[in-house]
Amino acid sequence: MCRQVLVTMITMSVVAPVLAQEATTPAGRGELLLTRNCARCHAVGPTGASSHPAAPPFRTLSRKYKIEGLAEALAEGLSTGHPDMPEFVFAPEDVGAIIDYLQSIQQQ
Repeated sequence: MCRQVLVTMITMSVVAPVLAQEATTPAGRGELLLTRNCARCHAVGPTGASSHPAAPPFRTLSRKYKIEGLAEALAEGLSTGHPDMPEFVFAPEDVGAIIDYLQSIQQQ
């Protein structure tokens, strides 16, 4: 148990300053929000696979959606017919940050 706590403390001492620095830009804040809320199932970065088979990687969303068009859904309640995805509602200032980040990672 003590070892696990020590590893967690060391990891946070390295990761927290990086996350704080990245969160100073809108896109950085968007990345942080998506990592905290969505990374459990979705690949939220420019690489990697989603851990949930039905969860698309966020870098491919523009293949199906206009990224700007997601703003309303993010602000009013993002939900899906998928039974195990929770509903998310983001504050207006967070929506802009998320859209900025999503636009920055899109692959064609």
